[in-house]
Amino acid sequence: MRIIAGTLKGRRLLGPSTANVRPTSDRLRETLFNILMGEPLDARVLDGFAGTGALGLEALSRGARHVTFVERDRRTAVRLEENVAACGAGNACTIEREDFLGFVSRHPDMAPFDLVLLDPPYDFRDLDAVLSEAGALVAPQGLVVLEHSRRRAAPSSAPGLVHRRSVVAGDSALGFYRPVTASQQA
Repeated sequence: MRIIAGTLKGRRLLGPSTANVRPTSDRLRETLFNILMGEPLDARVLDGFAGTGALGLEALSRGARHVTFVERDRRTAVRLEENVAACGAGNACTIEREDFLGFVSRHPDMAPFDLVLLDPPYDFRDLDAVLSEAGALVAPQGLVVLEHSRRRAAPSSAPGLVHRRSVVAGDSALGFYRPVTASQQA
């Protein structure tokens, strides 16, 4: 695994320390950030289900201002810390060691994020709850991206979010969601 583009381009990242972590492939990360085309510039990014941190570190490399990583597994969070340190990105990152849904409920008044990247385990049962909570954290002009198995349909909507696009790549799929605007609510 490596950072694909930006200021940290070519930096190697340590892989998962446990077998139950499936990092986003280099190819899928490249696809995602080609679609975003500069969207992370000066953005506040949330990398939920962070794993090794590859998504958030790629966003940081491409111009994000700050990344908050949420990872519940202790050993995986240690690997994430190692990757952040290896990239010299500690000042631009916060690592929260907890479950994503717990993190959201513990921070109800958190400032919104410009970009929310979600990569829950492919067998995660409640994608609707994850998207619903993510919708509460995204800025009005922000974006939520959900990575999931292509064999499982992503939710077509969530409270406060509208599904805008899906992209299938190999065994994975990306769902892109934008906050509902006032004109869409009417």
